[in-house]
Amino acid sequence: MKFIDSTEILVRAGDGGAGMVSFRSARNMPKLGCDGGDGGFGGDVFLIGNRQLNTLSSLRYKSEYRAAHGERGGTNNCTGANGETLLIQVPLGTEAFDSTTGELIGEVLTDKQQLLVAKGGKRGLGNQRFVSATHQSAEEYTSGTKGQQAELRLELKLLADVGLAGLPNAGKSTLLSRISSARPKIADYPFTTLVPNLGVVDLTDSDDLLYESIVVADVPGLIEGASEGRGLGLAFLRHLERTKVIAYVIDAFDLSEATPLETFELLRNEMLQHSPEIADKRSLIILNKLDLASPDTVDAKIAELSRPLLDQGHEVFSISAVQGRGLKGLKRRLYEIVRESADAGSLKEDSLDPAASAISQAVSDLFMVRFKLPDLPKHP
Repeated sequence: MKFIDSTEILVRAGDGGAGMVSFRSARNMPKLGCDGGDGGFGGDVFLIGNRQLNTLSSLRYKSEYRAAHGERGGTNNCTGANGETLLIQVPLGTEAFDSTTGELIGEVLTDKQQLLVAKGGKRGLGNQRFVSATHQSAEEYTSGTKGQQAELRLELKLLADVGLAGLPNAGKSTLLSRISSARPKIADYPFTTLVPNLGVVDLTDSDDLLYESIVVADVPGLIEGASEGRGLGLAFLRHLERTKVIAYVIDAFDLSEATPLETFELLRNEMLQHSPEIADKRSLIILNKLDLASPDTVDAKIAELSRPLLDQGHEVFSISAVQGRGLKGLKRRLYEIVRESADAGSLKEDSLDPAASAISQAVSDLFMVRFKLPDLPKHP
């Protein structure tokens, strides 16, 4: 399946059904009373999360989606059927933007979560609604209103606990294939990985019993200038925005003679240019390709390469993804950092003073009432 992480679609909600003009009648007794029913509501359009989808490719070849219209009202005060709701399946992590204004409408993050993107039209009223004491033979009715229409730009940001970032050919795909069941394309030339790949990393105890798992994303290699559109970086940097941890995978024996510290600073600078939030995430530096060093000198060499990073307070792991050296400890440490990041986020939310929040809300409500301000739009 081709990886699609951005697409545009047009959605149209259903129109409301018109009301009916009708009168009860019997032989030689026309117009015994109004009995025209209301129309049905137009169908809404929702995006719905589907955890089994990984891309937006299912929407690539259909550009327009329409919900059903509400039916016209019937006789005998029968209400027309409502238009059927249209549910558009999207992968988790999908954001919906208004293509015209660029405004974020909302995002779908959980399985079965629904996001309203177009509201169906209101139903029309039948003539029985217009009957009064002085107007018994009403012939008035209303038509249903038009359903909403929207041009949407859908963007997918992968949901992963750990994002693997590094230069092309640093060994990210090999690492993902060794710690998970993912099978990304692997070769010895740059930009082998052209699309992000996800892998589930299972954690086991000493008895090989599964006790936890994390999701790791392998993002196409970054190069200098990626935040400005060079290489493949700009298209995929956003996939790191929702990760809890960034793991910088660095070729410890890169023939370009750049030190691991220089490579790390290059990668982090590109992320900083794209989004300061990404650069400030918890991180781990992975020095890969120990298998390329002489067994007699590998320990001394790694100590020499790691020292500048350790002196700056960075956490460093040295591994050989090809040989599988150091992977068990790396998996456990990644899990620990993910848990620490999640716990820190929960603690930050819990630390908010509920009394202060309540007072702030009360003052805001009073201000709104006092000056009769309109309701502000709610942003997701």
